[in-house]
Amino acid sequence: MKISKSSNLSRRCLLRGAGAAISLPYLEAMMPTSVFALPEPKVTPRLGIFYFGMGMNVREFFPKDFGPDFTTPRILQPLEKHRGNFTVLSGTYLQEGGGHKGTYPFSTGIAREKKQAISFDQIASEAIGKDTRFPSLQMSIKRGTGFGGPDLATLSWNRQGVPLPAENDPKVLFDRLFRPPTEDQKANQSTEFRHRQSVLDLVREDAGRLQKKLGKSDQETLDQYFNSVRELEKEIERQVAWSSKEKPDPKLEGIGDYSTAVPPDGSDEFSYERYSKLMYDLIALAFQTDSSRVVTYVVRTELKGGSYPEWGLSKDYHSLTHHGNIAENLDELARADTIYMRHWAHFLSRLNSISEGDKTLLDHSALGFSSGMGIGHSRDLLPTVISGGAGLGIRHQGHLDLPQNTPLSNLWLTMMNRIGVEVPGQFHDSTGLIDELVS
Repeated sequence: MKISKSSNLSRRCLLRGAGAAISLPYLEAMMPTSVFALPEPKVTPRLGIFYFGMGMNVREFFPKDFGPDFTTPRILQPLEKHRGNFTVLSGTYLQEGGGHKGTYPFSTGIAREKKQAISFDQIASEAIGKDTRFPSLQMSIKRGTGFGGPDLATLSWNRQGVPLPAENDPKVLFDRLFRPPTEDQKANQSTEFRHRQSVLDLVREDAGRLQKKLGKSDQETLDQYFNSVRELEKEIERQVAWSSKEKPDPKLEGIGDYSTAVPPDGSDEFSYERYSKLMYDLIALAFQTDSSRVVTYVVRTELKGGSYPEWGLSKDYHSLTHHGNIAENLDELARADTIYMRHWAHFLSRLNSISEGDKTLLDHSALGFSSGMGIGHSRDLLPTVISGGAGLGIRHQGHLDLPQNTPLSNLWLTMMNRIGVEVPGQFHDSTGLIDELVS
């Protein structure tokens, strides 16, 4: 492709070859040569939702004062260099949270004991992710779903209320995002697509013959089944369409090695320091290459795990949350939380280092994290932060004092608003936008 210095590229410009097309990252050539000649390129928003199970030591998480000039507490010290690009929210509340059941209602608002519905990240993926290879990515410290137990490994639920499995190995995720398939894999994939499509056709025909014989309740169940079949068909069609397109070739300079498996439940030589950076850097690469615009990541599940031998703690994270107001336990809890925030700061730095026009990838990413509980396993005092999104109209406040028991869903609704996703009807238990965050 020959590009004149005086020409302007479309944000959706593709490099085309023999039967393949690769989308480009944001380039300076996509900017107008004159503000009067062409409008600004349309911003591509990204959404990231992160879950820190078991709460945090909020006594050393929340600043003692409010506003942009807040005094940085111990746990947030690693974020000091990003002051102005994040807001700490006091007063958030998860109605069905508390205990060790908060992962279930975190993104749906529905209690663990009830039938789930579509999660808000999947609403977002239908709106802003449909043109990407992966409408959404589910990442976690634990593989699968964990459905039925307290260690839920995913935040994502489809329209039938079925949990979407998460992946915890950065190598598997990297290969899925960027590794070209071999010729044998391509051939097997093509055969698999055809086989799965033919099976679906047969199942649909059989189910249709049964419909006239069923009562109303069973017909409703069958309708849900049909919806699931149609959803799977659409996903297969997507995979077929994308299977012939080359994957991006990301620049890995300064980023870790994705050539070997790094599952957290694997070798005794596992290093969380290395693992965390690989996972966060993958999200940045997925956003940068426009491979996905919606990511959920369960950084820490409920009950199990949460601390690692390299940290030198005397107890596992869950035991530390039952601190009994013992100073040593509270100190170790804060030490672990500070490590997590150091990794979060690395993620923000990575996004902020990637230019998109006159702004950065961080400016175009709305990132929210919280937990299903506060200290003492409460459903309030949730450690909640929104980061990035200045280019999406998010106005950061430093430390914002919300009214007591402000639904956590107010934050999710605000983030959806800023990325341009309309939510029809009542959204969870939300009472509206957090106006202070909207510029």
